[in-house]
Amino acid sequence: MNLTELIRSARASRNWEPLIDLVPYARFLNLRLDIKGDQFTACMPFDRKLIGNPALPALHGGATGGFIECAGMFYLLWHMESADLPKTINFNFEYLRSGRPEDTYANVFMVKQGQRVAHLRVEAWQSSPDKPIATGHGNFMLKAAPSTEGNA
Repeated sequence: MNLTELIRSARASRNWEPLIDLVPYARFLNLRLDIKGDQFTACMPFDRKLIGNPALPALHGGATGGFIECAGMFYLLWHMESADLPKTINFNFEYLRSGRPEDTYANVFMVKQGQRVAHLRVEAWQSSPDKPIATGHGNFMLKAAPSTEGNA
């Protein structure tokens, strides 16, 4: 099955695991997607390998940042009609508090979507969405729609 068929199959069946397995870092984080109607939530289940500071203990910033970026990418795959992977242009993070050794969730918000670029805001949280542990803002390149110019 090629990537386009895999994406279409994931949308139809709401089983994103085969697609997540194609992204090595998402697989390393054991990323999970919970999609109910129009509500998209990503989950990074806690695993000891994600601890960056064992004295606290606290999640590694790279794990948190990678989770936020992956959540944005999979949100676009779910939200868009395109069957192409979006490409990260840039992504920045604000770490607001230490991530505790527990499951982490992310909500994604579309700030602006154009034909070629989408701008997202992602909030990662643990105990409550009202208390994010980190936020991210990113721009993703979308595959341009095929041009019909000159085909008339």
